[in-house]
Amino acid sequence: MSAREVVVPAESDGTMEDVESFRLRARSWLADAMPLLPEGMNNHQLSRQDEMGERARYLQRILSGGGFAGLCFPREYGGQGLSRAHQRAFNQESLPYQMPTLFNVPTFSILAATLIEFGTEEQKHRHLPAILRGDELWVQFLSEPSGGSDLAGLVTRATRDGDTFVINGSKIWSSGAFRSDYAMCLARTNSQVPKHRGLTMFIMKIHQPGVEVRQIAMVNGTAEFCQEFFDDVIVPDGDVVGEVDDGWTVASRLLFHERDAVGGGSPYISGVAVAGSGGGAQRSDLVNLAARMGKLGDVRVRQLLAEDRINSRVQNQLVRRISAGIRAGALPPPAGALPRLFAATSTERHLDIALDVAGGSMAVWMDEDSEDANWGEAFLNRQGGSLGGGSSEMARNIISERVLGMPREPAADRDIPFDQVRHN
Repeated sequence: MSAREVVVPAESDGTMEDVESFRLRARSWLADAMPLLPEGMNNHQLSRQDEMGERARYLQRILSGGGFAGLCFPREYGGQGLSRAHQRAFNQESLPYQMPTLFNVPTFSILAATLIEFGTEEQKHRHLPAILRGDELWVQFLSEPSGGSDLAGLVTRATRDGDTFVINGSKIWSSGAFRSDYAMCLARTNSQVPKHRGLTMFIMKIHQPGVEVRQIAMVNGTAEFCQEFFDDVIVPDGDVVGEVDDGWTVASRLLFHERDAVGGGSPYISGVAVAGSGGGAQRSDLVNLAARMGKLGDVRVRQLLAEDRINSRVQNQLVRRISAGIRAGALPPPAGALPRLFAATSTERHLDIALDVAGGSMAVWMDEDSEDANWGEAFLNRQGGSLGGGSSEMARNIISERVLGMPREPAADRDIPFDQVRHN
Protein backbone atom coordinates (compact mmCIF):
# COMPACT_ATOMS: atom_id res chain seq x y z
CA MET A 1 0.00 0.00 0.00
CA SER A 2 1.34 3.45 -0.93
CA ALA A 3 2.01 5.90 1.89
CA ARG A 4 -0.40 8.32 0.24
CA GLU A 5 -3.38 5.99 0.11
CA VAL A 6 -6.26 6.82 2.44
CA VAL A 7 -6.18 5.01 5.79
CA VAL A 8 -9.55 5.08 7.55
CA PRO A 9 -8.96 6.62 11.03
CA ALA A 10 -11.77 4.78 12.82
CA GLU A 11 -11.90 1.12 13.80
CA SER A 12 -14.19 -1.24 11.90
CA ASP A 13 -16.81 -1.10 14.64
CA GLY A 14 -17.01 2.71 14.35
CA THR A 15 -15.09 3.54 17.54
CA MET A 16 -12.50 6.28 17.41
CA GLU A 17 -8.83 5.37 17.07
CA ASP A 18 -6.94 6.00 20.30
CA VAL A 19 -4.65 9.02 20.28
CA GLU A 20 -1.34 7.18 20.74
CA SER A 21 -2.07 4.72 17.94
CA PHE A 22 -3.01 7.66 15.75
CA ARG A 23 0.20 9.48 16.74
CA LEU A 24 2.36 6.52 15.70
CA ARG A 25 0.48 6.15 12.42
CA ALA A 26 0.84 9.88 11.71
CA ARG A 27 4.55 9.81 12.59
CA SER A 28 5.18 6.99 10.13
CA TRP A 29 3.10 8.54 7.37
CA LEU A 30 4.63 12.00 7.73
CA ALA A 31 8.14 10.57 7.46
CA ASP A 32 7.18 8.76 4.28
CA ALA A 33 4.95 11.32 2.55
CA MET A 34 5.71 14.91 3.61
CA PRO A 35 8.81 16.94 2.68
CA LEU A 36 11.01 18.15 5.53
CA LEU A 37 11.38 21.85 6.27
CA PRO A 38 14.61 23.35 4.92
CA GLU A 39 17.15 23.97 7.70
CA GLY A 40 16.55 27.27 9.46
CA MET A 41 13.07 27.73 7.92
CA ASN A 42 9.58 27.44 9.37
CA ASN A 43 6.21 27.10 7.71
CA HIS A 44 5.36 30.78 8.08
CA GLN A 45 8.44 31.74 6.09
CA LEU A 46 7.65 29.15 3.45
CA SER A 47 4.10 30.50 3.19
CA ARG A 48 5.49 33.99 2.61
CA GLN A 49 7.45 32.63 -0.34
CA ASP A 50 4.38 30.79 -1.65
CA GLU A 51 2.65 33.98 -2.81
CA MET A 52 -0.08 32.33 -4.89
CA GLY A 53 -0.58 29.37 -2.55
CA GLU A 54 0.31 26.73 -5.14
CA ARG A 55 2.72 24.95 -2.79
CA ALA A 56 0.11 24.98 -0.02
CA ARG A 57 -2.49 23.47 -2.37
CA TYR A 58 -0.02 20.74 -3.34
CA LEU A 59 0.77 19.89 0.29
CA GLN A 60 -2.91 19.92 1.26
CA ARG A 61 -3.64 17.41 -1.51
CA ILE A 62 -0.99 15.11 -0.07
CA LEU A 63 -2.61 15.35 3.39
CA SER A 64 -6.01 14.69 1.87
CA GLY A 65 -4.79 11.67 -0.05
CA GLY A 66 -3.22 10.25 3.11
CA GLY A 67 -6.35 10.67 5.21
CA PHE A 68 -4.90 13.43 7.41
CA ALA A 69 -6.88 16.43 6.13
CA GLY A 70 -9.59 17.96 8.31
CA LEU A 71 -8.93 15.84 11.37
CA CYS A 72 -11.69 17.53 13.39
CA PHE A 73 -14.05 18.10 10.45
CA PRO A 74 -17.17 15.89 10.19
CA ARG A 75 -16.61 12.74 8.15
CA GLU A 76 -19.73 13.31 6.04
CA TYR A 77 -18.07 16.40 4.55
CA GLY A 78 -14.66 14.87 3.87
CA GLY A 79 -13.08 15.23 7.32
CA GLN A 80 -11.80 12.55 9.68
CA GLY A 81 -14.21 13.10 12.61
CA LEU A 82 -11.45 12.95 15.23
CA SER A 83 -10.90 14.89 18.45
CA ARG A 84 -8.85 17.93 19.44
CA ALA A 85 -6.41 15.55 21.12
CA HIS A 86 -5.78 13.86 17.78
CA GLN A 87 -5.19 17.23 16.15
CA ARG A 88 -2.74 18.27 18.88
CA ALA A 89 -0.85 15.00 18.45
CA PHE A 90 -0.66 15.52 14.69
CA ASN A 91 0.54 19.11 15.14
CA GLN A 92 3.35 17.91 17.40
CA GLU A 93 4.43 15.18 14.99
CA SER A 94 4.30 17.52 11.98
CA LEU A 95 6.74 20.12 13.38
CA PRO A 96 9.73 19.08 11.20
CA TYR A 97 7.69 18.98 7.98
CA GLN A 98 6.40 21.37 5.36
CA MET A 99 2.70 21.92 6.00
CA PRO A 100 -0.03 23.87 4.13
CA THR A 101 -0.52 26.35 6.97
CA LEU A 102 -1.75 28.96 4.47
CA PHE A 103 -5.12 27.15 4.63
CA ASN A 104 -5.44 27.49 8.41
CA VAL A 105 -6.54 31.13 8.59
CA PRO A 106 -9.09 32.01 7.40
CA THR A 107 -10.10 29.05 5.19
CA PHE A 108 -10.21 26.19 7.74
CA SER A 109 -10.56 27.80 11.13
CA ILE A 110 -12.94 30.67 10.31
CA LEU A 111 -14.89 30.19 7.09
CA ALA A 112 -15.15 26.40 6.86
CA ALA A 113 -16.07 26.36 10.56
CA THR A 114 -18.85 28.90 9.89
CA LEU A 115 -20.06 26.95 6.87
CA ILE A 116 -20.32 23.77 8.99
CA GLU A 117 -22.69 25.59 11.35
CA PHE A 118 -24.76 27.74 8.97
CA GLY A 119 -24.40 26.29 5.48
CA THR A 120 -27.08 24.28 3.73
CA GLU A 121 -26.36 20.61 3.08
CA GLU A 122 -25.82 21.45 -0.58
CA GLN A 123 -23.34 24.20 0.30
CA LYS A 124 -21.44 21.97 2.72
CA HIS A 125 -21.20 19.04 0.34
CA ARG A 126 -20.18 21.34 -2.51
CA HIS A 127 -17.45 23.27 -0.71
CA LEU A 128 -16.09 21.48 2.37
CA PRO A 129 -14.62 18.44 0.57
CA ALA A 130 -13.08 20.78 -2.02
CA ILE A 131 -11.55 22.90 0.76
CA LEU A 132 -10.07 19.85 2.46
CA ARG A 133 -8.69 18.57 -0.86
CA GLY A 134 -6.82 21.85 -1.31
CA ASP A 135 -8.95 22.93 -4.26
CA GLU A 136 -10.48 26.03 -2.64
CA LEU A 137 -8.94 28.86 -0.64
CA TRP A 138 -11.45 31.17 1.07
CA VAL A 139 -11.33 34.72 2.45
CA GLN A 140 -13.76 36.96 4.33
CA PHE A 141 -15.21 40.15 2.83
CA LEU A 142 -16.30 42.04 5.95
CA SER A 143 -14.49 45.33 6.66
CA GLU A 144 -15.17 48.39 4.53
CA PRO A 145 -13.14 51.54 3.78
CA SER A 146 -15.66 53.80 5.55
CA GLY A 147 -16.58 51.44 8.37
CA GLY A 148 -13.69 51.38 10.82
CA SER A 149 -14.59 48.97 13.61
CA ASP A 150 -18.35 49.38 13.04
CA LEU A 151 -18.90 46.24 10.98
CA ALA A 152 -22.71 46.43 11.30
CA GLY A 153 -22.60 49.91 9.75
CA LEU A 154 -21.46 48.55 6.38
CA VAL A 155 -22.87 50.10 3.19
CA THR A 156 -22.13 47.43 0.55
CA ARG A 157 -25.61 46.55 -0.67
CA ALA A 158 -27.20 43.43 -2.14
CA THR A 159 -30.41 43.93 -4.11
CA ARG A 160 -32.66 41.00 -4.94
CA ASP A 161 -33.32 40.42 -8.64
CA GLY A 162 -35.51 37.33 -9.06
CA ASP A 163 -33.55 34.31 -7.85
CA THR A 164 -30.28 36.25 -7.61
CA PHE A 165 -28.80 39.16 -5.66
CA VAL A 166 -26.85 42.03 -7.27
CA ILE A 167 -24.01 43.27 -5.04
CA ASN A 168 -22.36 46.71 -5.24
CA GLY A 169 -19.80 48.28 -2.92
CA SER A 170 -16.29 47.72 -1.60
CA LYS A 171 -14.46 45.67 1.04
CA ILE A 172 -10.94 46.06 2.41
CA TRP A 173 -8.19 44.39 4.48
CA SER A 174 -9.07 41.00 3.00
CA SER A 175 -6.03 38.77 3.59
CA GLY A 176 -4.98 36.88 0.47
CA ALA A 177 -8.07 37.69 -1.62
CA PHE A 178 -5.92 37.88 -4.77
CA ARG A 179 -5.14 34.16 -4.56
CA SER A 180 -8.44 32.95 -3.06
CA ASP A 181 -11.35 31.29 -4.82
CA TYR A 182 -14.37 32.11 -2.66
CA ALA A 183 -15.37 34.62 0.01
CA MET A 184 -18.01 35.01 2.65
CA CYS A 185 -19.33 38.50 1.95
CA LEU A 186 -21.58 40.44 4.33
CA ALA A 187 -23.87 42.94 2.58
CA ARG A 188 -26.91 45.05 3.40
CA THR A 189 -30.19 43.70 2.08
CA ASN A 190 -32.58 45.93 4.08
CA SER A 191 -31.96 49.58 5.01
CA GLN A 192 -35.34 50.17 6.66
CA VAL A 193 -34.47 48.28 9.85
CA PRO A 194 -31.73 48.91 12.48
CA LYS A 195 -28.28 48.20 11.12
CA HIS A 196 -27.77 44.76 12.67
CA ARG A 197 -31.07 43.39 11.34
CA GLY A 198 -30.75 44.11 7.62
CA LEU A 199 -27.58 42.19 6.74
CA THR A 200 -27.11 38.96 4.79
CA MET A 201 -24.08 36.69 4.40
CA PHE A 202 -23.27 35.40 0.93
CA ILE A 203 -20.85 32.94 -0.64
CA MET A 204 -19.17 34.90 -3.44
CA LYS A 205 -17.00 33.49 -6.19
CA ILE A 206 -14.11 35.93 -6.35
CA HIS A 207 -12.81 35.63 -9.89
CA GLN A 208 -15.96 36.55 -11.81
CA PRO A 209 -17.29 39.55 -13.77
CA GLY A 210 -17.83 42.62 -11.61
CA VAL A 211 -15.21 41.78 -8.94
CA GLU A 212 -11.94 43.75 -8.96
CA VAL A 213 -9.24 42.84 -6.43
CA ARG A 214 -6.39 45.29 -5.68
CA GLN A 215 -3.44 44.38 -3.48
CA ILE A 216 -2.26 46.88 -0.85
CA ALA A 217 1.49 47.41 -0.37
CA MET A 218 2.51 47.21 3.31
CA VAL A 219 5.44 48.69 5.21
CA ASN A 220 7.00 45.22 5.69
CA GLY A 221 7.27 44.75 1.93
CA THR A 222 4.29 42.43 1.50
CA ALA A 223 1.01 42.96 -0.35
CA GLU A 224 -1.10 40.40 1.50
CA PHE A 225 -4.06 42.69 2.22
CA CYS A 226 -6.49 43.56 -0.55
CA GLN A 227 -9.36 45.90 -1.38
CA GLU A 228 -12.25 44.63 -3.50
CA PHE A 229 -14.67 46.57 -5.67
CA PHE A 230 -18.08 45.10 -6.61
CA ASP A 231 -19.90 46.37 -9.70
CA ASP A 232 -23.21 44.53 -10.23
CA VAL A 233 -21.82 41.19 -9.01
CA ILE A 234 -24.40 38.42 -9.44
CA VAL A 235 -24.82 35.93 -6.57
CA PRO A 236 -27.53 33.22 -6.73
CA ASP A 237 -29.89 33.03 -3.77
CA GLY A 238 -28.65 29.46 -3.23
CA ASP A 239 -25.41 31.04 -1.98
CA VAL A 240 -27.02 32.83 0.95
CA VAL A 241 -25.50 31.55 4.21
CA GLY A 242 -28.10 31.43 6.95
CA GLU A 243 -31.22 33.55 6.49
CA VAL A 244 -31.77 36.70 4.43
CA ASP A 245 -31.58 39.79 6.71
CA ASP A 246 -30.12 37.65 9.53
CA GLY A 247 -26.50 37.84 8.42
CA TRP A 248 -25.44 39.39 11.73
CA THR A 249 -26.09 36.05 13.43
CA VAL A 250 -23.73 34.37 10.95
CA ALA A 251 -21.18 37.20 11.17
CA SER A 252 -21.16 37.06 14.97
CA ARG A 253 -20.36 33.36 14.89
CA LEU A 254 -17.75 33.92 12.17
CA LEU A 255 -16.08 36.49 14.43
CA PHE A 256 -16.15 33.97 17.30
CA HIS A 257 -14.27 31.52 15.09
CA GLU A 258 -11.84 34.28 14.10
CA ARG A 259 -11.10 35.15 17.73
CA ASP A 260 -10.73 31.42 18.44
CA ALA A 261 -8.25 31.07 15.58
CA VAL A 262 -6.21 34.16 16.45
CA GLY A 263 -6.19 33.16 20.13
CA GLY A 264 -4.96 29.64 19.33
CA GLY A 265 -8.09 27.71 20.32
CA SER A 266 -9.47 26.54 16.98
CA PRO A 267 -9.68 22.73 16.53
CA TYR A 268 -9.53 23.20 12.75
CA ILE A 269 -5.97 24.55 12.56
CA SER A 270 -3.47 21.91 11.47
CA GLY A 271 0.31 21.87 11.44
CA VAL A 272 0.92 24.98 13.51
CA ALA A 273 3.94 24.86 15.79
CA VAL A 274 3.11 27.61 18.27
CA ALA A 275 -0.03 29.73 18.44
CA GLY A 276 0.52 33.44 18.81
CA SER A 277 4.17 33.12 17.87
CA GLY A 278 4.50 36.51 16.27
CA GLY A 279 4.41 35.95 12.55
CA GLY A 280 5.97 32.53 12.51
CA ALA A 281 8.81 33.14 14.95
CA GLN A 282 8.56 30.21 17.34
CA ARG A 283 9.27 30.54 21.06
CA SER A 284 12.38 28.38 20.76
CA ASP A 285 13.65 30.74 18.05
CA LEU A 286 14.05 33.45 20.70
CA VAL A 287 16.51 31.25 22.57
CA ASN A 288 18.37 30.64 19.29
CA LEU A 289 18.42 34.39 18.68
CA ALA A 290 19.96 35.04 22.09
CA ALA A 291 22.57 32.35 21.43
CA ARG A 292 23.42 33.86 18.04
CA MET A 293 23.89 37.24 19.72
CA GLY A 294 26.15 35.70 22.39
CA LYS A 295 23.78 36.74 25.19
CA LEU A 296 22.67 33.45 26.72
CA GLY A 297 24.87 34.16 29.75
CA ASP A 298 23.38 37.64 30.27
CA VAL A 299 21.24 37.57 33.44
CA ARG A 300 18.77 40.14 32.13
CA VAL A 301 18.36 38.34 28.81
CA ARG A 302 17.75 35.06 30.62
CA GLN A 303 14.98 36.76 32.63
CA LEU A 304 13.40 37.99 29.39
CA LEU A 305 13.56 34.50 27.89
CA ALA A 306 11.92 33.10 31.03
CA GLU A 307 9.16 35.72 30.80
CA ASP A 308 8.51 34.75 27.20
CA ARG A 309 8.39 31.04 28.03
CA ILE A 310 5.95 31.73 30.90
CA ASN A 311 3.71 33.74 28.55
CA SER A 312 3.69 30.81 26.13
CA ARG A 313 2.71 28.33 28.87
CA VAL A 314 -0.01 30.65 30.18
CA GLN A 315 -1.41 31.10 26.69
CA ASN A 316 -1.58 27.37 26.01
CA GLN A 317 -3.35 26.72 29.32
CA LEU A 318 -5.70 29.67 28.81
CA VAL A 319 -6.71 28.36 25.39
CA ARG A 320 -7.49 24.91 26.80
CA ARG A 321 -9.38 26.25 29.79
CA ILE A 322 -11.52 28.72 27.83
CA SER A 323 -12.19 26.24 25.02
CA ALA A 324 -13.26 23.57 27.50
CA GLY A 325 -15.42 26.07 29.37
CA ILE A 326 -17.23 27.18 26.22
CA ARG A 327 -17.80 23.58 25.07
CA ALA A 328 -19.20 22.65 28.50
CA GLY A 329 -21.45 25.70 28.64
CA ALA A 330 -19.69 27.06 31.72
CA LEU A 331 -18.54 30.12 29.73
CA PRO A 332 -20.40 32.07 27.02
CA PRO A 333 -18.94 31.99 23.47
CA PRO A 334 -17.73 35.63 23.75
CA ALA A 335 -15.20 34.35 26.32
CA GLY A 336 -13.16 33.43 23.24
CA ALA A 337 -12.05 37.07 23.32
CA LEU A 338 -9.88 36.25 26.38
CA PRO A 339 -7.27 34.05 24.63
CA ARG A 340 -7.53 36.30 21.57
CA LEU A 341 -6.55 39.32 23.70
CA PHE A 342 -3.79 37.45 25.52
CA ALA A 343 -2.35 36.15 22.23
CA ALA A 344 -2.14 39.70 20.88
CA THR A 345 -0.43 41.18 23.92
CA SER A 346 1.84 38.15 24.32
CA THR A 347 2.94 38.31 20.67
CA GLU A 348 3.73 42.02 20.97
CA ARG A 349 5.78 41.32 24.10
CA HIS A 350 7.51 38.38 22.37
CA LEU A 351 8.72 40.65 19.56
CA ASP A 352 9.61 43.48 21.94
CA ILE A 353 11.86 41.01 23.77
CA ALA A 354 13.36 39.91 20.45
CA LEU A 355 14.23 43.52 19.60
CA ASP A 356 15.71 44.00 23.07
CA VAL A 357 17.90 40.91 22.58
CA ALA A 358 18.93 41.56 18.97
CA GLY A 359 19.25 45.33 19.05
CA GLY A 360 20.34 47.07 15.87
CA SER A 361 20.87 43.88 13.87
CA MET A 362 17.10 43.31 13.96
CA ALA A 363 16.27 46.91 13.14
CA VAL A 364 18.57 47.14 10.09
CA TRP A 365 19.54 44.31 7.76
CA MET A 366 21.19 43.98 4.39
CA ASP A 367 20.21 40.48 3.27
CA GLU A 368 16.43 40.08 2.95
CA ASP A 369 16.74 36.31 3.39
CA SER A 370 18.71 36.55 6.64
CA GLU A 371 17.45 35.60 10.09
CA ASP A 372 17.66 39.27 11.04
CA ALA A 373 15.31 40.15 8.20
CA ASN A 374 12.79 37.55 9.35
CA TRP A 375 12.80 38.99 12.86
CA GLY A 376 12.72 42.57 11.58
CA GLU A 377 9.72 41.94 9.34
CA ALA A 378 7.93 40.14 12.17
CA PHE A 379 8.46 43.19 14.39
CA LEU A 380 7.10 45.53 11.70
CA ASN A 381 3.99 43.34 11.64
CA ARG A 382 3.66 43.04 15.42
CA GLN A 383 0.48 45.14 15.64
CA GLY A 384 -1.34 42.78 13.28
CA GLY A 385 -2.25 40.47 16.13
CA SER A 386 -3.95 43.42 17.85
CA LEU A 387 -6.24 43.92 14.85
CA GLY A 388 -7.10 40.44 13.52
CA GLY A 389 -10.44 39.23 14.82
CA GLY A 390 -11.25 42.79 15.85
CA SER A 391 -8.95 45.18 17.68
CA SER A 392 -7.74 44.55 21.21
CA GLU A 393 -9.94 47.43 22.34
CA MET A 394 -12.95 45.63 20.88
CA ALA A 395 -11.87 42.43 22.63
CA ARG A 396 -11.80 44.28 25.95
CA ASN A 397 -15.31 45.63 25.28
CA ILE A 398 -16.57 42.11 24.50
CA ILE A 399 -15.04 40.76 27.70
CA SER A 400 -16.45 43.55 29.85
CA GLU A 401 -19.95 43.61 28.35
CA ARG A 402 -20.66 40.01 27.29
CA VAL A 403 -18.57 38.02 29.78
CA LEU A 404 -18.51 40.21 32.89
CA GLY A 405 -21.97 41.76 32.31
CA MET A 406 -20.86 45.37 32.57
CA PRO A 407 -23.02 48.13 30.99
CA ARG A 408 -22.76 48.55 27.23
CA GLU A 409 -21.31 51.66 25.69
CA PRO A 410 -23.92 54.16 24.48
CA ALA A 411 -24.64 54.15 20.73
CA ALA A 412 -26.53 56.95 18.98
CA ASP A 413 -27.77 54.69 16.15
CA ARG A 414 -29.14 51.85 18.26
CA ASP A 415 -32.65 50.73 17.23
CA ILE A 416 -32.82 53.39 14.48
CA PRO A 417 -33.54 52.26 10.88
CA PHE A 418 -30.31 52.34 8.94
CA ASP A 419 -31.64 54.67 6.24
CA GLN A 420 -32.33 57.28 8.95
CA VAL A 421 -28.80 57.16 10.40
CA ARG A 422 -26.56 60.05 9.38
CA HIS A 423 -23.51 59.05 7.34
CA ASN A 424 -20.51 61.05 6.22
